[in-house]
Amino acid sequence: MPNSKTLPPADLHAAIDRLAASIAHRHPRTPCLLLLGIANGGIELSRRLAARLGRLRPACKITLGILDISFHRDDIGKNPIPKEFVPTRIPVDVTGASVILVDDVLFTGRTVKAALDELFDHGRPSRVELAILIDRGGRILPFAPDYLGLSLPAGETEKVRVQLDPADPGADSVIVVPATSSLPPSP
Repeated sequence: MPNSKTLPPADLHAAIDRLAASIAHRHPRTPCLLLLGIANGGIELSRRLAARLGRLRPACKITLGILDISFHRDDIGKNPIPKEFVPTRIPVDVTGASVILVDDVLFTGRTVKAALDELFDHGRPSRVELAILIDRGGRILPFAPDYLGLSLPAGETEKVRVQLDPADPGADSVIVVPATSSLPPSP
């Protein structure tokens, strides 16, 4: 496809492995971790990280949840909440928990801010960290990931689309396209 950049699935899988290894290394004695996938891009990534962490740190209890940031977005007036959305599901009390927010792409930081707002609506964790698969640059808010899979610089007029296929990891993909591309949005 002209004017696009792609990333091979093997590079994507290696980045997920690096994320899991970094988390395991930083939490050698943490008894429990709460991984919260930011809907929608962070959901499958958090599942994959939990599976890898389970193998790397079998003594650590990994709990998965989902954060929906729809009601905390600062552009809700311009971009209404879509009809199909995944509601927030946090299966444990976040108060006092060690939480890792998980998302596929970090751009301006506005999604992270909205995720923190949603998280703190549910309680006060003892620690919050950020795991990002791809940092595309372009921050307008002062957020940096604690765990990073890879950097893939993209311009303001480009869109980074990540597809993590739960049924077929061989179909995983990352593509950088012009922001006006007609490609379907990633789930």
